[in-house]
Amino acid sequence: MRIALYHNTPSGGAKRAIYEWTRRLAVSHEIDVYTLSTADHDYCDIRPYVNQHQTFEFNPRGLFESPLGRLNQMQRWRDLGELQRIGRVIADKINAGGYDVVFANTCFYTFMPTCMSWLNVPSIYYLHEPFGPKFVREFDRPYLQNNGWRETVNRVDPLIKLYQHRLAAIQLEGVRNTRRLLANSHFTRDNMKMAYGVDTPICHYGVNLENFTPMPEVSKENFLISVGEMRPRKGFDFLIKSLRYIPSLERPKLVLVSNMVDLKERNYLENLATKYNVELELLTSLNASQLAVLYNQARLCVYAPVAEPFGLVPLEAMACGTPVVGVREGGVLESVVHEYTGLLVERDPGLFATAVQQLLSNPTLAAQFGRNGRQHVLQNWTWDESASRLGEHLFGCGIEYKGGAPEPIHSNVTIS
Repeated sequence: MRIALYHNTPSGGAKRAIYEWTRRLAVSHEIDVYTLSTADHDYCDIRPYVNQHQTFEFNPRGLFESPLGRLNQMQRWRDLGELQRIGRVIADKINAGGYDVVFANTCFYTFMPTCMSWLNVPSIYYLHEPFGPKFVREFDRPYLQNNGWRETVNRVDPLIKLYQHRLAAIQLEGVRNTRRLLANSHFTRDNMKMAYGVDTPICHYGVNLENFTPMPEVSKENFLISVGEMRPRKGFDFLIKSLRYIPSLERPKLVLVSNMVDLKERNYLENLATKYNVELELLTSLNASQLAVLYNQARLCVYAPVAEPFGLVPLEAMACGTPVVGVREGGVLESVVHEYTGLLVERDPGLFATAVQQLLSNPTLAAQFGRNGRQHVLQNWTWDESASRLGEHLFGCGIEYKGGAPEPIHSNVTIS
């Protein structure tokens, strides 16, 4: 097949998945990449595996400081217009390229790429996470709080509504014109069903078993590990609040590994750790080999993101033979097997601390969970299997409407 692959993806799990799929699909298929300059091209670099890699320049407009900050929604609205212009150019190139199928991935700014609205080639969009007006996360942060006057103004601000309307229209039109959506988890599938009324097959991620593997020569150290971008959605604050319930003499260090760092969130976490006397170590820009060593050194992997669509972190830890303590929500329910590869609890700091203590105080049980986790990953979560399923979807989508434009299958979709 000739595949046109689109992404505008930062570093993180989505880009890692694109990398693993691309290097496998490229063995049998010709892949051309269409992407924006704002994507992270060096992280999990797919350029060595593809036929062509076309990058289109996009420069987001600068944002205003207070007291002109309310004009930022107009800046973002204008950015969406520029993304639509670029998307039309990309779609025209793909339509004229003789491709069998388009494999589209998330756009950092719009989730559903703007080019999807004008594609005539059969297309698949992979849902690394759900989106739409009904998928909302809420966070309690001092630096995010609005006063009552500001919230009242936000409700009537025409610039906010203008931006939201354009974004919703881009997403809706993209969903309507996409032949097939693929979800990374049941959680993502269910949220897209609620938002757009569409059913999506599930194509799970995998784990790089070459990098993430048990290292018998590496000794366990007295720390817990969690991994992810340093933003409120990753729930690092919950981990700190949970560890305060472990007696200080037994309390392990918390190591956070992040690919992206929001400085306001970092300051908030450091102050929180100081308040609750939790020893905190923050690491950035580690490669897969360095991360694998940390997974092996850690006594446990702790994972508590808010409504995480899936999350590769628990699988990577399990592949290294390290048990996981996680919050019982989102895609974590599909990767961690409770009381077999780790423990899952409700989002309650006291309960989470109790689960952590249970495994810290019983190294034999923790080691057994670790061995179970490795076996579970080997049997169910390989990138080879994931790429094989994705290839079947791409092939099926490509031949179904070979030689012509696909009929939109979501024409009845509405946004309430």
